[in-house]
Amino acid sequence: MPISTTTPRVLRATGLLAIAGLVATGCAKSKSDSAPKGAVKVAINLTDDGCKPSPASVPAGPVTFQVKNVSANKVTEAELLNGDTIMGEKENLTPGLSGTFSLRLNGGKYQVYCPNAKTEKTDFTVTGSSATPSQDPAVKAALTQATTGYQAYVIAEVDKLVPATKQFTDAVRAGDMDKAKAAFAQARYYYEEVEPVAESFGDLDPDIDARVDDVDDQSKWTGFHRLEKALWQDKSLTGMSPVADKLDADVAKLKTLVATTTYQPAQLANGATELLDEVASSKVTGEEDRYSHTDLSDFEANVSGAQKAFDLLKPALDKTDAALSTTVNTQFAAVLAALQPYKQGNGYVDYSTVGDDKRRVLTQKVDALAEPLSQVAAKVNG
Repeated sequence: MPISTTTPRVLRATGLLAIAGLVATGCAKSKSDSAPKGAVKVAINLTDDGCKPSPASVPAGPVTFQVKNVSANKVTEAELLNGDTIMGEKENLTPGLSGTFSLRLNGGKYQVYCPNAKTEKTDFTVTGSSATPSQDPAVKAALTQATTGYQAYVIAEVDKLVPATKQFTDAVRAGDMDKAKAAFAQARYYYEEVEPVAESFGDLDPDIDARVDDVDDQSKWTGFHRLEKALWQDKSLTGMSPVADKLDADVAKLKTLVATTTYQPAQLANGATELLDEVASSKVTGEEDRYSHTDLSDFEANVSGAQKAFDLLKPALDKTDAALSTTVNTQFAAVLAALQPYKQGNGYVDYSTVGDDKRRVLTQKVDALAEPLSQVAAKVNG
């Protein structure tokens, strides 16, 4: 699937669910090696000069990329490209942080891409061809059910997103501030559940969900957060109708794209991990909904989307690693329980009223889930 590589993203966790053959795992805080068995390891050190892979050529099959930000202040991510397609990536790596992603690669010419480096792209070669991994028939059947189930889930949630967004944008076009504010969090909830899928479609996610610090040209800033700023900070919807119109069009485009998108088992697990990364990098910090302070709604949506992906994989994971399955399931329950004190009516309290000590507790719960969850993709890769 063609993915635009012309718009660097600023410290935003992303997922790449819609690319056939993708198996990405790991998070920056992971303490364990979740590489598939027998994977060749490739080191990528981020510097402001570039990000050369070592070795620069590997045989086809499972490959784990170990990415570390050695000294880069301008570079925070590394991506593996096949043409314009992002095959896998690790983001949000400030100096000293590291992370991994794993792929099952076929032979061919690739590039390692690190936006904003002096040399942004470096060639990477995969030789030979990759055989389909052998798998226990019962596990294979369970994983097939998981992927078809996830496809149906994504389609269903985007089907809810379209009218919920229109309810929000209709209020914006009508200049009804109160109604627009009331509809904002619910529309975003459906989007945040499946955000890693949207992120796989090039510039579609930035168009829908970019924050002010994600765009260089403010005149081209569109999407939910542009309207959020108008509502809560600018306190005026003047000139926002074109932004509302574009948001409707972008959400409609997402609906068209997900209708034909299929998934690999490890993609579900990676998407779940990316959703947890989203919580840690922007929801817990309060950066995501900085004007409306509806971050906890997004927080719950991210966790809900991650849990759905995991629940679909759980029957297979129960067979391949029952202990890990139990651990992840327990930690999901702990995260959701930690959110309960902040429930208010059909939503959540204003996140600006949640103190730093309470935010630290939420962070600890998310971290406790993210570490074992990052191991799941390797377990369902066959």
